[in-house]
Amino acid sequence: MNILISGGSGFLGSAFSKELQRRYQQADRDLNVTWLTRDSSQAHPDNINMMTYEELATSDMSFDVIVNLAGAGIADARWSDERKEQLLASRIKPTESLLAFIARTSIKPKLLVSGSAIGWYGTQGDKPLTESSDYESDFAHTLCNKWEQLAVKATQYNVPVAIVRTGVVIHPEGGMLGKLLTPFKIGVGGQLADGQQIMSWISREDWVAATIFIIEQQLVGKNDERVNALQTANNTPALVYNLTAPNPVTNHTFTKTLGAWLHRPTFFTLPTFLLKLMFGEMSTLLIDGQKVLPKALESAGYEFRQPTLKQALEIQK
Repeated sequence: MNILISGGSGFLGSAFSKELQRRYQQADRDLNVTWLTRDSSQAHPDNINMMTYEELATSDMSFDVIVNLAGAGIADARWSDERKEQLLASRIKPTESLLAFIARTSIKPKLLVSGSAIGWYGTQGDKPLTESSDYESDFAHTLCNKWEQLAVKATQYNVPVAIVRTGVVIHPEGGMLGKLLTPFKIGVGGQLADGQQIMSWISREDWVAATIFIIEQQLVGKNDERVNALQTANNTPALVYNLTAPNPVTNHTFTKTLGAWLHRPTFFTLPTFLLKLMFGEMSTLLIDGQKVLPKALESAGYEFRQPTLKQALEIQK
């Protein structure tokens, strides 16, 4: 199989590439992984091919699967107007390049997996949200929705699309947990606001395994019920998957579980007014919860490796 990945060197893309290669090697199956990059000199493993966006624009290569993960971190900086434009452009431009490639290539990919986030649902408190749920409009929804709607255009070229709406990914190498380890280890970790906001999370191992599961399911034409389908102009499917664990937790529970795992106290609390002062509009990611459930994954038969937060943390030891 030939697979092209935008954002391949990132927190998720690198782990996905490594696990995919391990599985194919173990099964003695051929696999070629190519990372799409803007920097041709970017460091990469020896068993990874590299392709720039300029090369993609003229390439006559064919790929069985394209995985689109490129995008600046939504929680990496305050949401100034300039930052919002950067967040959108970092998702839209790579996706446009991939669509242009799909449009002109004679051998179409069998599947486009395109990233998104549970921010698509907007702020909805502790209301259970599945792939068929509606949304509340805010910046996170607008950002995710524009990215998704662009990716779905691949169906116009008869390329099926799988949208993966990702929750908070748990692994010490990066993401939210990577940022929290230091303050928690020195004993200044604590809950955010009243701690009752729901956090929908997934271990990185499950994110990787679930994404591979989705690819394998779609390549053999499974999931005929289409309970998680988006509307398209033809019969080419565009399916949505919530990549979250089946057991979301409150911020209070997350704080206590992380403290117990590290054997550190969690006495501190960052009040709402201080979070808003520190992070501005972006504080909604910390203060307002989302209870997002992986109905489509579970209906398709995926079994979580780490369905509870404690299991996700313990596997890191």
